[in-house]
Amino acid sequence: MDKATQVIEKEIAQFEEYFKEAVKSRVPLLDRIMRYIVNRKGKQLRPKFVLLSAKLGGEINISTLRAASLVELLHTATLVHDDVVDDSDERRGFFSINALWKNKIAVIVGDYLLSKGLLLSLNNKDYKVLEILSEAIKLMSEGELLQLEKARNLNLKEDVYYDIIKGKTASLLASCCAAGASSTFEDDSKIEKLRLFGEKTGMAFQIKDDLFDYGDTNIGKPTGNDIKEKKLTLPLIYTLNNCDKVTRNKIIYIVKNENKNKVKIQFVLDAVNAVGGIEYASQKMFAFRDEALSILYAFEQDDVRDALEELVRFTTDRSF
Repeated sequence: MDKATQVIEKEIAQFEEYFKEAVKSRVPLLDRIMRYIVNRKGKQLRPKFVLLSAKLGGEINISTLRAASLVELLHTATLVHDDVVDDSDERRGFFSINALWKNKIAVIVGDYLLSKGLLLSLNNKDYKVLEILSEAIKLMSEGELLQLEKARNLNLKEDVYYDIIKGKTASLLASCCAAGASSTFEDDSKIEKLRLFGEKTGMAFQIKDDLFDYGDTNIGKPTGNDIKEKKLTLPLIYTLNNCDKVTRNKIIYIVKNENKNKVKIQFVLDAVNAVGGIEYASQKMFAFRDEALSILYAFEQDDVRDALEELVRFTTDRSF
C-alpha cells in the first residue's frame, strides 16, 4: 500500500490526530481503554478508502476527516462486540478488550464508540454521512443474523452466501467510499459509483478472508477456524454442491458434530482442496476485484486513482 501511503500521508496523520481526540473520555478507565485502541490501529484500510475516495473528487477537508473518524469508530465498535460474541481473546495480534477488561466492560466500550460516532456526525450536521453509515450498520447486522440462521442446516446456496457477505463485510467498505466521496463530490451518480466500487471490493475482501481458513499462512487465525464455528464459506459451499454424496454427508456430519477434532477438520480441508473449492472461490474473488477496477477506471487516471487501485489489489493479494 505504498502508493496510498504516499498520496495521503499528510491526511492520514491528520485523521489519526482527529480520531485520537474524538475518542477521548473524562472517565479514567474509558480513556485508558481508548488509548489502548488507538495504539493498536492496524492497517487503517477503511479510513484510507474514505480519504482516497474523497480526494478523487477534490481536496480532503474537515468533513472528510470526520467521515473517516466515524467509519473507524463504528468499525471498532463492531469489532469489540464481535470479540465478545465470538469469545475471542485476540484482535490484530493484541489482547482483545474483553480479554483484558472482561465482557461487560467490552460491551459498554462498544456502545460508547457507537455513541461517539453518532454524536460526531450529529453535532456537525453531517447528515448525509450519518445516513450512509447507519445503513451500513443495519446491513451488517442483517448479514450476521442471516449467516447464523442459515448455518443451522448447512444448506447454504451460493447466492445466499453473497447476500450475507454483501451485508456483513461489503456494506461497510461501500459506505467508506460513499461517505468519503460525499464530502467532495456534488454529483450523486459519482458518489453511487464509488459506493458500488467499495461494495465490489468488499466482496473480494471477504472471499480472500475466507480463503485464509484453508491455507497455512500465519495470519493470526487458526486454519479451520471457520469450520469450528460452523461458518459456511464459499470454498466449502462449492465443495458441498460438487462432491459425491458420501463425502458431502461426511463433511456435514463433521461440521455439525466433530468441528473441534483436528483430524476431522483436516479431512474437510483436504476435501475442499480436492474438489476445487479453493480454485473456484479464488476465481470469484478475482471477478469481484475486476468489477471494482472497471468502475474505478471510469474516473480520470491520476495518482489518487492509482492509489485506490493499489488498495483494491491489496485486498486480494495480501498474505494476512
